[in-house]
Amino acid sequence: MSTIDLDEIIKALAHPVRRDILNWLKDPATQFPDQEHSTDYGVCCGQIDQRCGLSQSTVSAHLATLHRAGLIRSQKVGQWHFYKRNEDTIQAFLDTLGKEL
Repeated sequence: MSTIDLDEIIKALAHPVRRDILNWLKDPATQFPDQEHSTDYGVCCGQIDQRCGLSQSTVSAHLATLHRAGLIRSQKVGQWHFYKRNEDTIQAFLDTLGKEL
């Protein structure tokens, strides 16, 4: 189990768009059926942009916040950036929260 920054994660989860993104990434094949690439790498940033309906820069800021908190991982493949949930960190957060509250 990795060390987590509980406060950083709570701040990241405070925004509904970021919670939506995490929820969508839970089942990427269903939530992003139009993605041309395999979801093995995660979901392409462009797909998340489209789903959010916000500007690319706003979505990028939300993804950066989730990434800093350790809730998602990113991988660049060719010219595309893919994102997927970091299940280890999410579970560690849930465990820690359960112990502290």
